[in-house]
Amino acid sequence: MDDAQPQSQIRSYGDGSYRWNRENYSRQRRYVDIWSFVLKLLAAQWAYNKSWSYRGGMTDGAKAKRRRNQAIWIRETLLDLGPTFIKVGQLFSTRADLFPIEYVEELSKLQDSVPAFGYEQVERIIEQDFGKTIPQLYRNFDPIPLAAASLGQVHRAQLHSGEEVVVKIQRPGLKKLFTIDLQILKGIARYFQRHPKWGKGRDWMGIYEECCRILWEEIEYLNEGRNADNFRRNFREQDWVKVPRVYWRYSSPRALTLEYMPGIKISHYEAIEAAGLDRKNLARLGAKAYLHQLLDDGFFHADPHPGNLAVSPDGSLIFYDFGMMGRVQPLTREKLMALFFGVAQKDSERVVTALIDLGALAPASDMGPVRRSVQYMLDHFMDQPFENQSITAISDDLYEIAYDQPFRFPATFTFVMRAFSTLEGVGKGLDPEFNFMEVAQPFAMQLMNDGNGSRNSISDGILGELGRQAAQVSSSALGLPRRIEDTLEKLERGDIRVRVRSTESDRVLRRVSNVSMGTNYSLLAGAFTVSATILLVNQYQWLAILAAIAALIATVAFIRLLIRIDRADRMF
Repeated sequence: MDDAQPQSQIRSYGDGSYRWNRENYSRQRRYVDIWSFVLKLLAAQWAYNKSWSYRGGMTDGAKAKRRRNQAIWIRETLLDLGPTFIKVGQLFSTRADLFPIEYVEELSKLQDSVPAFGYEQVERIIEQDFGKTIPQLYRNFDPIPLAAASLGQVHRAQLHSGEEVVVKIQRPGLKKLFTIDLQILKGIARYFQRHPKWGKGRDWMGIYEECCRILWEEIEYLNEGRNADNFRRNFREQDWVKVPRVYWRYSSPRALTLEYMPGIKISHYEAIEAAGLDRKNLARLGAKAYLHQLLDDGFFHADPHPGNLAVSPDGSLIFYDFGMMGRVQPLTREKLMALFFGVAQKDSERVVTALIDLGALAPASDMGPVRRSVQYMLDHFMDQPFENQSITAISDDLYEIAYDQPFRFPATFTFVMRAFSTLEGVGKGLDPEFNFMEVAQPFAMQLMNDGNGSRNSISDGILGELGRQAAQVSSSALGLPRRIEDTLEKLERGDIRVRVRSTESDRVLRRVSNVSMGTNYSLLAGAFTVSATILLVNQYQWLAILAAIAALIATVAFIRLLIRIDRADRMF
């Protein structure tokens, strides 16, 4: 169950029955609630850089504190707004290329701590979907849910054949709520897309479409059942991974019946030790399972948090909840291989090209700043051996350079990075000496293969790649004279324009311009002062006052210009 909380831990709302357990929602009420949140957020962003909005002055510490408090407020408000926004917030927790790191960290804490809905509603959903009552379908059905989340809740039951199962029931009115909320979110996405500041270089409508696709897939329980079956088939040769079986005769779009497969939650370390299980081995198995999904199958669990991963009494890993899955196509794996070689060679040009091919970087006319940022990250990344690297540190570095730059990480990329970071945290909890990159090294070497996922030896893969690299270099060398000749021809025709920019020259020119303007202001102030004096001597008092005012304005402008020149000098 995705992010499900035990019933004893579910947060209680005073009006929880209204917010969560309704089957009908008011479009007008949702519109007011959602846009009120957006307008408050926009107002807070507008006041963020206004010094007068800070009590005690605007300092870096005060701004950081405000960002943190605002992130907490956003998380709590999304939780109050309900299932749609809880899921959107969880998706945005992977988009550090769009939001400040404080927001991302706080959204990653977003959990589905919500009240359960009543047993009467469970009975109604099952009767509507199956045309049968609960006693007709199940021998026993526990009316008290094992766990509840924003999208649904889980009940333990027993089939008439005696098999123990769990039944996942979708929250009443969820599809109607999604329809209303996503229509409102589409208008919000359009607003941000057209915004002169936040819309520049960002595909908010594309992000909206991506969220819609993920949300609708996650509440389609039949699709989740198919994902579970595919996942089980991919691990059929690994007896150390278990996946609950789907009972299709007892499943529908709003109810999914699964094999009851209890286990110890992967983060309950004391219980794992009490069962006599090897924590170090479990940490390595978790990393190995995920790398197998990503690199061998191309079909991976996109939300492997501790609530969706357990340990069986024999030490096997149990995966739950397959509503959110990711796919890596073969072509994407080849592009990832090119990216891997660019990183290994500390070649920022190749890394930038690979990121553009992957759709993770928007091409621009001047890629110099982005290339320098990538080179900085590569220099920092390669300071330590590969096996000593931390996935969390690498993703933090990536997100640090990505925010407010033309990086646009696709959903698959962000899901992979979030999953890696989560698994590394789980692994370190199980084994403080655990290093995800050390486990990943053999799989990373596999990327040096021929890219088709075959099981050729690693050495053959490396030699093959070296051969391709040599061929590429030879091709480039043979084509170099022709490219030089083409470039010279373009220069002769005037098709190539050389643009030279000197920062020092620009600064000197700005200073000369400011000094010239200052001279004009001083001449004006002097001229109006003399005029006011002459007019006053000749008894033209009103004209003298006007001239004095003009002299004062010119003097103020002159003083402000001097202050600006002084600031510019101190900066350089």
